[in-house]
Amino acid sequence: MSLGRILSCSSLRRNLFLSAHTRRQNTRCLTGNGNGLVKPILTRGDLAKAKRIVVKLGSNVIIGESDTLAIGRIGSLVEQIVSIQKATDHALNRREIIVVSSGSVAHGRSRARKEMYMNVSFKNLQQINLRKEINPRSAAAIGQAGLTRLYQTLFNEFGVSVGQVLLTKSDLNEGESRVILKDTMEDLLSMDVIPILNANDSVSEPYAPDESDYVYKMTDNDSLASYVAVEMNADLLILLSDVNGIYSGPPSSQDSRHIAHYHPEMFDQIVIGEKSGIGRGGMRAKLEAAHYACNRDCAVVIANGLITDNQGLIKIIQGKPVGTLVTKMDPTLPKQEVIRPVEDLATQARRGSRSLQRLTPDERAKIIEKIAFLLKDKEAEIIKANKKDLGCAYNLSAPLKSRLELTSSKLSSLAEGLKQMAKESRDTIGKVLKATEISEGLIAEQVTVPIGVLMVIFESRPDCLPQVAGLALSTGNGLLLKGGKEAVNTNKYLHSLIVEAAKEYIREEDMPIILVDTREAVSELLSLEGKIDLVIPRGGNELVKSVMEQVEGRVPVLGHTEGICHVYIHADADVKRAIEIVEDSKCGYPAACNAMETLLVHKDLFNSELYHNILQLLSNQKVKVHRGKNLSKQLGDQRPSADFRKEYCSKECNLEIVDGLDDAIAHINTYGSSHTDTIVTQSDGVAEQFLRDVDSACVFQNTSTRFSDGYRLGLGAEVGISTGRIHARGPVGLEGLLTTKWRLKGNGHTVNGFNEGHHLFTHKQLLKAH
Repeated sequence: MSLGRILSCSSLRRNLFLSAHTRRQNTRCLTGNGNGLVKPILTRGDLAKAKRIVVKLGSNVIIGESDTLAIGRIGSLVEQIVSIQKATDHALNRREIIVVSSGSVAHGRSRARKEMYMNVSFKNLQQINLRKEINPRSAAAIGQAGLTRLYQTLFNEFGVSVGQVLLTKSDLNEGESRVILKDTMEDLLSMDVIPILNANDSVSEPYAPDESDYVYKMTDNDSLASYVAVEMNADLLILLSDVNGIYSGPPSSQDSRHIAHYHPEMFDQIVIGEKSGIGRGGMRAKLEAAHYACNRDCAVVIANGLITDNQGLIKIIQGKPVGTLVTKMDPTLPKQEVIRPVEDLATQARRGSRSLQRLTPDERAKIIEKIAFLLKDKEAEIIKANKKDLGCAYNLSAPLKSRLELTSSKLSSLAEGLKQMAKESRDTIGKVLKATEISEGLIAEQVTVPIGVLMVIFESRPDCLPQVAGLALSTGNGLLLKGGKEAVNTNKYLHSLIVEAAKEYIREEDMPIILVDTREAVSELLSLEGKIDLVIPRGGNELVKSVMEQVEGRVPVLGHTEGICHVYIHADADVKRAIEIVEDSKCGYPAACNAMETLLVHKDLFNSELYHNILQLLSNQKVKVHRGKNLSKQLGDQRPSADFRKEYCSKECNLEIVDGLDDAIAHINTYGSSHTDTIVTQSDGVAEQFLRDVDSACVFQNTSTRFSDGYRLGLGAEVGISTGRIHARGPVGLEGLLTTKWRLKGNGHTVNGFNEGHHLFTHKQLLKAH
């Protein structure tokens, strides 16, 4: 056959192949161009949507101590990869995973040296140079075989098949090879096979970096992973190494700070240190790879693969603040707000707290009074911003819409509460709680000081913002505020009023009240060590649980998960009083956390006038009543519908019959949320036992549960209601946002002076703590 004939046939085969490949790619385009995402990932909240993911395992992750394979760590990562691949979602079906693995050269060196040890006689052992550098290509050939066997064994344990793909630079540079490679990869993924890629270092050219075309030169596995992610239309590239992500400088430097969310525009802010001793890549290689991928709509996470909690990869997919997320900037956010690291927000809040402490009590009070004035003076503008939010609240339930809405009456109440708070703020910081004369001329004082930096997260309640801001200003605390997205316009305008009120006394760069824009920023702030002193979530059970999971014990959390409040009507209850308390507790504001959710009635009152009057009241108010087991039995109905652990937050409640006081107390302590419970009785003795034995933050006698509120209890306002047992409990006002420190004033006193008898301890109480 002639050379021309051969070339013609070769060309024909190539064209037929490309034609089939194009048809396949066009088919894939109909389902989302390979990745299924309409827009690229921009925040951690989007990571769970990633369908096609490339995971690069760095040499430091693969190789453990003594240059041996870190089998336990690799096994954990394999288990996580399988878990992520098999996780199903109605929108994603099954995820597709591609693994790019380093470590063949390092593993091969280790294996080769062991072989040299084993094959050298004891006589010649000292004559052999066992530290001789082993040819990297030879090491790669040895290491690749071992790594492949290990991956096959580990993945087979979970019923997952893998396929090894070794690549050289020419495979990526030649057009036909690239098409064949991509088609092979698509076939493997379509069969739920996990491709494991590695640079074929056993036949590759020597490392020769070329800044103009670094990816195609395949200088390291970071560049390979980045190239593969882009070519395969991946949604996400995860680069695992031995660092926790990107830092502003070398991670070992004391001044370096971790960057949780990085954009290529931030490159000038980074000082890159030296690379590690294992593998060819380093932070520069990872940054270049990340830039290449994210500029082509593939998000990147750079994280530590050495962390041994066995959940690192899964947490990344869940959107947890692990490592550094590298994305394009979100075009919907102002550039300066996006690039500014969250650590700077926390640092500013700390500076703001110290600025507040330097103000006089009158100056702090004047800021709060100015906010109260602006709430009424700018009422029309506030309500206009609020109506804009209400107009977008299509999917909110009626209770949440009620919380979202600001009215003239609500603003008046807020203003009055702030005025009361301003009066009380004049003696909050530096108040002497206890004074003791230790010895003549040596005085110890315990004084109040701010906690430091608070973070308050609230849902659908813009009225919370000025309340909490006033409390922070009064107590000298820095404050990071995150409101619900449904109130974004209202919150921004209210925050602008707080800034306006404070700017006369505090510089803008030290402003202590900071509005956090995104949920992602909240996650990053909660992951910081030593930046936030107290987190206060104000919202539903899901919000509180989410915050608890994210802080992972790093920061104290003050709050309550649910408001399951009870009203117990004792046998001797006054009819009129009981009806009024039930009506106010349930119907006054059903969406409030202090609204009654369960009504307990003494068995002697069943079928009484009081009992029927209460049922009529609830019916008139359109309150749906869920019967408890005892009540259903009394009614001859064996289908109780009550859920005693549910916070309805609407016109629904439980109704149950109890045997008496002890039974009511036991029920509340079993099913309640330690929030607020009240008894209606004419007996002070019965009431006293109830007040003593009910284990809740607020326990009332002959009053509505709705009094569990900072303003109504005379606190001016509240930052939240705590059902915990440490620090503060119940509505948390000014005192709950303060801690103490000790001041000791002496005159050259030393401990040795007491030991030698020059001074005597007197320990005289000058002022006792109340």
